Amino acid sequence: MDIRKEINEITGFNNLELLAHQVVEGFISGLHKSPFHGFSAEFAEHKIYNQGESTKHIDWKLFAKTDKLYTKRYEEETNLRCHLIIDNSSSMHYPSLKDYSINSLNKIGFSVLASAAIMNLLKRQRDAVGLSIYSNTYEYYSTEKGSERHHQMLLAKLNETLTHSQKNIKTKTYTYLHEIADKIRRRSMIFLFTDMFQSDEEAERLFEALQHLKYNKHEVILFHTFDKEKEIEFDFSNKPKRFIDVETGKHVNLYADNIKENYEGAVVNYFSELKIQCGQYRIKYVPVDINGNFSTILTTYLIERQKFV
Repeated sequence: MDIRKEINEITGFNNLELLAHQVVEGFISGLHKSPFHGFSAEFAEHKIYNQGESTKHIDWKLFAKTDKLYTKRYEEETNLRCHLIIDNSSSMHYPSLKDYSINSLNKIGFSVLASAAIMNLLKRQRDAVGLSIYSNTYEYYSTEKGSERHHQMLLAKLNETLTHSQKNIKTKTYTYLHEIADKIRRRSMIFLFTDMFQSDEEAERLFEALQHLKYNKHEVILFHTFDKEKEIEFDFSNKPKRFIDVETGKHVNLYADNIKENYEGAVVNYFSELKIQCGQYRIKYVPVDINGNFSTILTTYLIERQKFV
């Protein structure tokens, strides 16, 4: 098949900005059921009052509504910087899709929409956001800014990422994480979306690169994206199938049931090792099933933001 023709058939999201807005609005409307009860009432204008702070900026009207103390946040206080990093290797485009919607996502689609939702929250709070995208090359970099024009540029780039899937594209994540770490000079929150596909010999280098990202007191959050049904539970019919490595093109023919138990055990062990290693490097590890909703992503953002500012 002509790859150029295949790319033209992929349209991405019809309106990524609107979809991200809907995701965030749905999330905020549910905050009253969470530990952030009341936080969404004046989402962009308040922060939780900490004992010992001056009381002159407490919003007493909001206290009357929520029975919680919040202080008014002024524009100069909202100076958080966030950098989003997206792995755009071939494995992130699994499963293969031509049309995207909130109910039809692969790993790259989920990562793009989750990133757009985080950007929506950052925009509401007047914070700066930057973006890096890599595959077998360092495809894109933009420093952290907060302007409307900048947001629109990043949204366009995110949507474009969906339409440029190439087969047999393998990446050495650690190479580009080192490059990104060298570019981010001011203290930032860093969100990395990747499926963590790498060989055993690359694992050590990957964590060295993640440690490099923590330089300058950055906070690193790793969103480990996966398709739980296929990539963890190995839920395939027990018919002879050809399984193809989308990054190398190598394949193996087998019956799924013959290896299902061993496969699941190996994946569980791998996830456990990742979590332990991230803990040792003080990196926030968040496993994310692309078939779930976005509450895990956005709740993680809120929790980490409160720690960071």
